Amino acid sequence: MELRVVVAPVFGTNCCVVSSGTDCVVVDAGAGVADAVGRLVDSEGLTPRAVLATHGHADHTWDAGELCARYEIPMRLHEADAYRLPDPFGTLSPALEAALGLHRDDYRAPAVVEPFATPGGSAVLTFGQVTLHVLHAPGHTEGSTLYRPDGEVILTGDVLFAGSVGRTDLHGGSGQVMGETLRSVVRALDPGLAVVPGHGPATTVARELATNPFLAAGPAGA
Repeated sequence: MELRVVVAPVFGTNCCVVSSGTDCVVVDAGAGVADAVGRLVDSEGLTPRAVLATHGHADHTWDAGELCARYEIPMRLHEADAYRLPDPFGTLSPALEAALGLHRDDYRAPAVVEPFATPGGSAVLTFGQVTLHVLHAPGHTEGSTLYRPDGEVILTGDVLFAGSVGRTDLHGGSGQVMGETLRSVVRALDPGLAVVPGHGPATTVARELATNPFLAAGPAGA
């Protein structure tokens, strides 16, 4: 398994290209990454099999429609966040919508969306040679998801950052639910895993367990 990160120009979203052999998936296609992802895929001789999202916010899904159309592949995300895709601004605050600097008329929704479920809180998704272990981790949104490819890395989206956790004050967020996710999902992760969050620098589970104030004790919701 190999993982390459393309940082989106809008909100610095970490778009991850996860590959095994010649197969790959794109996780969190933020605004402005489509051409850079295309160049990477072409230069490495990769075949995209799907575009995934850790959750349904616009800064993680904006270029998904373009990439899905370009490679004739589906969009995959947790079923609890699938309702966000037709209107990426519908569940954002006006202030955050303005901060994104994006325009509704420029948005292209993915033509084929295949939501997945996580019975019992987890699932396994396979795309050719790429396998992702999925953990449902709600709180930032209802369908927030952690993806662990085969290997020693986990993609945490906006659930866990270096030194912080995802905000819970937007539509579908919940501090109480996030607190439970941190206790039952994040704290149970293998400390040896490297963490690639949805924004910002990489970290490790061990480092966050030792130093992240939201994992030490008390309520979540930075």
